[in-house]
Amino acid sequence: MIEIRWHGRGGQGAKTASQLLADAAFMAGQYVQSFPEYGPERSGAPITAYNRISDERCPIHSNIYEPDFVAVVDETLLESVDVTAGLKKDGAIIVNTSKSPADIRPMLKGYEGKVCTIDARRISMANLGAYFPNTPMLAAVVEVSGCVEKEQFLKDMEESYRHKFAKKPQVIEGNLKCLRQAMQETVTD
Repeated sequence: MIEIRWHGRGGQGAKTASQLLADAAFMAGQYVQSFPEYGPERSGAPITAYNRISDERCPIHSNIYEPDFVAVVDETLLESVDVTAGLKKDGAIIVNTSKSPADIRPMLKGYEGKVCTIDARRISMANLGAYFPNTPMLAAVVEVSGCVEKEQFLKDMEESYRHKFAKKPQVIEGNLKCLRQAMQETVTD
């Protein structure tokens, strides 16, 4: 089983990315869980979302305290949230930032595992003309975790986007470009 914890702020799409990852893993024949944790906070407040992906049915129904991977959609959370809490040393953290993994590592409270970065802002702005960090972050998580096969993931996401954006076909190609570019530009230390 692979467990993933997402840290973001309300309105950035961490919950949506978690759900899209679960959809992709489900389409690949795996058992999945996707659920958020947040209160009545407004847009911009910290939120957490979770994924469990497994080849077998998972009887666990709780938050994830020892994730294999952590995705940080907003790097400002590194200052206020212990994003590496419980993160396994053989896993990885993926941070949305224009900084290098070496620049981010000192902010991770001594985490010794793999540190990955992706400039989701730049990729999103270039391909969508607006800041939607969840699409590049989703691709970075797939790239780093290997939780679903990349080519099948891209095909499944194209199908999902064609359904979701049936009345806005102009955004389909931009989202697909975001996914491909993020997979190529995820930097690992």
